[in-house]
Amino acid sequence: MKRRILTGLPLALAVVYLIVQDREWLFVLAVLATVEICLHEYFHISREAGLGGWPWLGYVAAGLLCLGQVANLHGIALSEPALLLLMVLAIPVAGLVAASDLKNYSSALASTMLGILYVGFAFSWIIPLRFADRSVGWRLTVLLFVVVWAEDIFAYVIGRLAGRIPLAKTISPKKTVEGAVAGLAGALLVAWGFSHWFWQTGDAKTVILIGGLVAVAGQAGDLVESALKRAANLKDSGAILPGHGGLLDRIDSLLFAVPTLWLVWNLKDLWHR
Repeated sequence: MKRRILTGLPLALAVVYLIVQDREWLFVLAVLATVEICLHEYFHISREAGLGGWPWLGYVAAGLLCLGQVANLHGIALSEPALLLLMVLAIPVAGLVAASDLKNYSSALASTMLGILYVGFAFSWIIPLRFADRSVGWRLTVLLFVVVWAEDIFAYVIGRLAGRIPLAKTISPKKTVEGAVAGLAGALLVAWGFSHWFWQTGDAKTVILIGGLVAVAGQAGDLVESALKRAANLKDSGAILPGHGGLLDRIDSLLFAVPTLWLVWNLKDLWHR
């Protein structure tokens, strides 16, 4: 626990600083570094699961998706769907050169495309989330992280203290229903507190609803990464963060929570009518 706190607290402070400061290039650089490190860990999981993959194609494609989001922000005619379509067409062809054994071509192609979508495409949406509307974006992004962190902390603590009923025994034996419920409750409480004290101009009901949806998406993301590691017989995705494992272990919830928040925020007018 002590190692988790000593690692997690400075990391959390660095994340908050990156969000509230207004230098887009610094934020994008941090996103790119995060994506590439997490993809490296993802391909380690993939290799251990016997699927293989083409890491360098994944690194380049994921980086381009992040830069595509930046291009969209500045009105450059390079849309994210167009980039994704280009990759769907180009990577199977490039894989013909990268594949050393065509017997593994299908699994390597599937693993590479999944990594690009799961890590690169999903996390790239944090860039427009933060900078598409600078006046609101930093609040949304801070809300995203504090809700995910609250969900994780409440689920971990209550799960250890009072957890009895397995949530998904075959995927992650230590996760419990009690922990999941406590995580959601903690996320809703933090979302309410955020709207009450830090975002008083925001509609409280909307902020709390967003917090709940982000928390549920975060729990789903956590389970998905646990399933990937279980398939590879791994406990952690890496060892870059003492007490926490790999960086992918820390942002697994965000990989589902980020695009969920972006979608919910951009569709919020539908329930305001």
